[in-house]
Amino acid sequence: MTQSSPVARLSVEFDDFLYAPIGEDNNGMVLRVLSVLARSDLDPWQEAANLAGLPEKYATARLAALISALPGRASVPAGFGMIASRLIALLPRRSGSDAASPKVQAVAGVAPKSWAIMFVVFMALALGAQLITANNQPPAKADTAGAPVSTTVSPVAPSPFPGQ
Repeated sequence: MTQSSPVARLSVEFDDFLYAPIGEDNNGMVLRVLSVLARSDLDPWQEAANLAGLPEKYATARLAALISALPGRASVPAGFGMIASRLIALLPRRSGSDAASPKVQAVAGVAPKSWAIMFVVFMALALGAQLITANNQPPAKADTAGAPVSTTVSPVAPSPFPGQ
């Protein structure tokens, strides 16, 4: 599984959160946040970054929902909110100026302005390619394939003035 560069730089700071135990699964194995996120088909480091950027109550609700939706959680007690709250406290919190909005983080770290700029550049390139292609086309030739060809030669009329 590949990781985007912003998340790869932050992965160490999420270790306490990702490797925190939650309980045991049906097989008696220790269930950790990392395994819950992976079993939910989420990138654990990306989800940890997303949760760290959310306000605490929303992050707690999201993690509690992920834990409760996990099948085979036999030894996990019913207090998902309390467990999630304890685990969210392990996340590093960013200051208000450093925290990105959830919408920005959901686009894999690419800001919405970047998408708009990339779209404008792409459209300019596409239009430029169309203009170049249109200007390099040879002029249209008249379709003479279906026109009958005349083989008769018109007679030359004698000049009304002799000697000319």
